[in-house]
Amino acid sequence: MAAIVAVGAFLMTLIGGIVAQRVGDRRHLVLGLAAGLMLGVVGFDLLPEALSAQPRRIFHVPAALLLFVGGFLTIHVVERSVAMHRAHEGEYARHEHPHAAGHGHSHGHRHDTPGLGVAAAGALIAHSLFDGFAIGAAFQAGSGVGSVVAIAIIAHDFADGFNTYTLTRLYGNERRKAIVLVAGDAVAPVVGAALTLAFTIPEGVLGLYLGFFAGFLLYLATSDILPEAHSSHPSRATLLFTVAGAGFMWLVVGLTG
Repeated sequence: MAAIVAVGAFLMTLIGGIVAQRVGDRRHLVLGLAAGLMLGVVGFDLLPEALSAQPRRIFHVPAALLLFVGGFLTIHVVERSVAMHRAHEGEYARHEHPHAAGHGHSHGHRHDTPGLGVAAAGALIAHSLFDGFAIGAAFQAGSGVGSVVAIAIIAHDFADGFNTYTLTRLYGNERRKAIVLVAGDAVAPVVGAALTLAFTIPEGVLGLYLGFFAGFLLYLATSDILPEAHSSHPSRATLLFTVAGAGFMWLVVGLTG
């Protein structure tokens, strides 16, 4: 049964990636939705799971939250060190002239470090690998627990595939590389489910990882994706898609929790 669920997660991840690459000139809506989905994953899924898996406190602060802040600050330091965010206001201002020289709006990629996009997608793939572990472990605990976990993972694997493609392309990577990473994200839960037959990751270690990864995603969503979404199309539609993305993840967690 776990293998069947893992295949379902595989297919849902691919569907998410396909949807992300077929939106065409509605890129700002895709970015807004991706940011909302990421915020929802962080607040409603990753952080609660991290705190549950790793309840230890260090100087009165949950260790998972220390890693959460550490993940946020790590990616912030990395971005600053490679000067990715220089002159934001000037870059956005250049986006505000859609009729210059008689041409339509020009989008292009604001980011010039494809490696960061690959790293972000790699983190999502690692998360999907742990999803596979969760599927296998849940079915070992019982079919009822396994079914609940399966519904939750299959539902949010669509968001994983969607975000993997969006993040990879946002940082200037080629479409072919984005597709390869989406494929890797789709295969990851199948591999994770299979590995549960051999070993399991200590729960405390998993909690720390999830906390760190949550901080990583929160930074990308708030510092990169949302500003990019609103730089060329500061519209209500983009904002609504962001709220809808977060609301969708709340719904998924609420129905499967």
